[in-house]
Amino acid sequence: MYFVGKLNREIFRCISEDIRTDEVIITEERIHHVKESHPGEHEKIKEYLKETVENPDYVIADKHPNTGLIIKKIKKEDTYIELVLRVCTSKDELDFKNSIISLWEISERRLRNYLRNKSILYKKT
Repeated sequence: MYFVGKLNREIFRCISEDIRTDEVIITEERIHHVKESHPGEHEKIKEYLKETVENPDYVIADKHPNTGLIIKKIKKEDTYIELVLRVCTSKDELDFKNSIISLWEISERRLRNYLRNKSILYKKT
């Protein structure tokens, strides 16, 4: 398990009012998943994970409970990070933390598609 950063409960309250901790982690198993499912993505964007979690540009609704799609523009032109974040609530096991489930890069075109077709829970002003 690797500590990524601390989320701002005010921002992420849009996913759940019941957030038990502000710590965000990623497990070795999830890193392995990303490396298998999205080859090269983890290495390209791991340096941006803390910034993405702590200062997202968008939080978009996900189909799973207590989960959101977190999007952040990174320094590369027209490139965004998308990560799936599961927030930890009082109904979860006591040792659970807010967890990154998956991550990858998306284009500005994909972001525009999300903004047209998905429910935006938070937008940075």
